[in-house]
Amino acid sequence: MSSVREDAQGASAEERVTDFDAVIVGAGFAGLYALHKLRNEMGLSARVYEAGSGIGGTWHWNRYPGARSDSSSWIYCYSFDEELRQEWEWSERYPQQPEIMSYIEHVADKFDLNRDIQLETRVTEATFDEETERWEIRTDTGDVVSARFLIAALGALSAANVPDISGTETFAGEWYHTAEWPQEGVDFTGKRVGVIGTGATGIQVATEIAEQADHLTVFQRTPNYALPLGNYPLDTESRRQYKENYEEIWEWVRHNFSGHDYDFIGKSILEATPEERERAFQERYDRGGFGLWIGNYDDILESREANDPVSEWVRARIQERVDDPVTAERLTPRDHAFGTKRVPLENGYYEIFNRDHVELVDVKEAPIEGITSTGVRTKDGEYEFDALVFATGFDAMTGPYNKIDIRGRDGQLLRDKWAEGPRTYLGIMSAGYPNLFAITGPQSPSVLTNMPVAIEQHVEWISEVVQHMRDKGLDVIEPTREAEDEWVDHSQEVAYATLLPESATWYMGANIPGKPQVFLPYLGGLGPYRQKCDEVAANDYEGFAFATREGANT
Repeated sequence: MSSVREDAQGASAEERVTDFDAVIVGAGFAGLYALHKLRNEMGLSARVYEAGSGIGGTWHWNRYPGARSDSSSWIYCYSFDEELRQEWEWSERYPQQPEIMSYIEHVADKFDLNRDIQLETRVTEATFDEETERWEIRTDTGDVVSARFLIAALGALSAANVPDISGTETFAGEWYHTAEWPQEGVDFTGKRVGVIGTGATGIQVATEIAEQADHLTVFQRTPNYALPLGNYPLDTESRRQYKENYEEIWEWVRHNFSGHDYDFIGKSILEATPEERERAFQERYDRGGFGLWIGNYDDILESREANDPVSEWVRARIQERVDDPVTAERLTPRDHAFGTKRVPLENGYYEIFNRDHVELVDVKEAPIEGITSTGVRTKDGEYEFDALVFATGFDAMTGPYNKIDIRGRDGQLLRDKWAEGPRTYLGIMSAGYPNLFAITGPQSPSVLTNMPVAIEQHVEWISEVVQHMRDKGLDVIEPTREAEDEWVDHSQEVAYATLLPESATWYMGANIPGKPQVFLPYLGGLGPYRQKCDEVAANDYEGFAFATREGANT
């Protein structure tokens, strides 16, 4: 037993439990559902470790102005409990961060999850003991516990990428990263603000800061094909409709390509007349959301011939919305095909550049040379600021795993095994790391889907294999090297049959210097992936090896 220590909720005890059936790392959507499933439904002992001062994962850390979901609220939630689905009422199509946090806290209270969550505790090491066949987990607060199962609910986008720009430490003003936003918020009223980065987050935060700042300068490396958000408040009738049709809606999103409330048109763009294309594009653009991306013609991501019409169409919409032709051209992407980068949703982003107090700097034309005490120095001169905001994204998917010393068989570090890119089977497990499960890890659909739908599929599949092991008296599971190799090859083949690997994106690790260039998520679609996972389970967990403590393989 460990010595007395007050936990993050203020509770203390003379003795602390140190042996668990499962340790879960992370208290976002994935970690909370894993705790509910394993503890509440299966009766396992479990502990969640969370580095933040509160639960919520992504939504705890990303409190920047403009942070909101880009999935429809009625499917950006859990589906596992009918009472929960019916009692919670969303206020708008795309809820903002505070509302999502209120929902997450409601879930934690409803299912009594907080008592097994230890906050402000970062897992630093996890080592598989081959003699006991248990994981030993260490934290930055001195905890040393063991668990039969280790569940990585780390989040695909949780390792913030702060660019290595010389002089940042000399800046006399305040600077912030959007993924590590102060809990108390920031007031930019009357200030000169620089925003570095124009991905999905940068677009959200710049739009909001433009309403406050005395002057806003946006530093852009690569323009994006941003689409209208199309947000609207939900009235009583809207809520009634989705609540009455929840079963049908969820059956649809669980089995379609993206886990969103969109489906592809069902034909090639090359079969459509110019008039049909125009109608289809405009309808989806007017509705808002991802429809033009993942509810469009079937083949727009498969060839340049199929992609060019929609790329040109979105470029024209951008140019229409920006008054100054030079700024409009800078905001118009021409170096990549539409949809091959993560498509941001915006709510008046392009129009902020029609205001006198908002300026766009193209860092390809004028590269940033360093941060000074008063601002940002570029090739063309220096810009003075009171505050800087880094909207520079994440070391995606593998980054959160690399921040922990995870050692499997023979003491091999997971980051060493993944040095040339992640190696998994189904994105759920990696050979040589028994009983270590990843929720929406690399080489699963994860970030290419509506995350709560993907999370539920993973947690339920993992809980089923754990129950299978309990029923059969099995102690250890890990994928075979052959199954892993086949999945890695298949994952890359699926990606390279599309245009996506041609673009320098965080999907490819291209935003992190020195990171291997491999396609990180699985591009085969959530519905087909779910079917594959179900087939693996039905075939006695084909591709996985089981063992008992006595060493008998099954």
